[in-house]
Amino acid sequence: MPYFVAFLETIDPKKDAEILDVHKAYLKKYIEEGKIFAKGPFTDHTGGLILYKAGSYEEAKTIAENDPVIKEQTRRMIFKQWKSTLPE
Repeated sequence: MPYFVAFLETIDPKKDAEILDVHKAYLKKYIEEGKIFAKGPFTDHTGGLILYKAGSYEEAKTIAENDPVIKEQTRRMIFKQWKSTLPE
């Protein structure tokens, strides 16, 4: 299954803090479904990273674009497919 990464840069810190719990709840569903492999904030508080493990680019991008932090425009996203070079 391919991996996809979303780099999320915070652009509206105040509003972002207000919807943080909604963002976490949204991601929880996809963590439980196994579609999010890893996630977490940058230690400098400028945003975060989410690593998706989905069936296709379109599926992962749709999940990422429907994240409340993207829909509410509190974060800017760079979204790319990623290839692990570790042996499986």
